[in-house]
Formats: sequence, structure tokens, C-alpha cells
Amino acid sequence: MFKVTGSRDTVRESFKTLPNREPDTLNNHRKEHKSMITLKRAYDAKGCVGGKCFLVERLWPRGIKKENLHLDGWMQNVAPSHQLRRWFRHDPAKWEEFKHRYFAELDANPEAWKPLAEAARHDNIILVYSTHDSTHNNAVALKQYLETKMAMSTRAA
Repeated sequence: MFKVTGSRDTVRESFKTLPNREPDTLNNHRKEHKSMITLKRAYDAKGCVGGKCFLVERLWPRGIKKENLHLDGWMQNVAPSHQLRRWFRHDPAKWEEFKHRYFAELDANPEAWKPLAEAARHDNIILVYSTHDSTHNNAVALKQYLETKMAMSTRAA
């Protein structure tokens, strides 16, 4: 215990001069860059702005010339296997099972997705996909996977 000397007003004034001890300032001495992972369809991705663009498809999008799609990388190995892609066929009824199987493939192949996670730690990244379905595709699942892995590694650090 300690003994407080002085008036109540003096004690209040001394508390005002203490450093701000909000939860995020206790452990983080420097401000981390909060990057985002966004998605863009290859046919709409001409001139990706606001981040580094990565095509996350095993096959090149039909009808697009390589020089017309300005990318920072083509990450073929992060795409689902041919067998999984053929089984899924973008059927919304198979979506949850597709994600489960795709995440298992990603877990077995960390060298495929870790460069994307590392890029996302330092900059905004854009995952480029080619399918018509904007809600049930591998880029949507990959975004969810990467965000989960990055959150887990942030908590562990």
C-alpha cells in the first residue's frame, strides 16, 4: 500500500499526466500496417490499382492476352487441384465441402500460399480470378484462408 499525500485535486491532476494505457498501446509499440486482401475478376482487372495483383487460377483466363492483364504474379500452385476444380464445378451446393477440401490442399502446400500472406502483411493485395460466380470460387475461399492464417500468426506473435 502507499500513502497519498496532498489534496484530492492534486491526485486527480497527477493521474491526468500518466501515459495513455489503452490495450493496443500496451503491447504494440509501433503501429502495424493493416493491409487488405481484395478480389477482382480477371475480365475487370485491367489496371489493378490499390495493391499488388496476383492471378490465383491454375489456367490462364480465356480471351485475355498476358500483356493486357497487369499482374505482379501468377500463383498457379495456390489454385485448387484439377481434381477438386472438376469435382466442384462452381456448384453452390458443394461450396462448404469445396472449402474444406481446398483448405486441406493449402495446409499440405504452405509454400504455395505463404508468399501471398507475406505480401499481404506489407501491402494490399488483389486476388484475381476468372470465374463468373463471384461468391463461390477459389479466390473467395483463399481470401478467407489467408485472413485466418494471418490472424492466427498475429495472435501467436
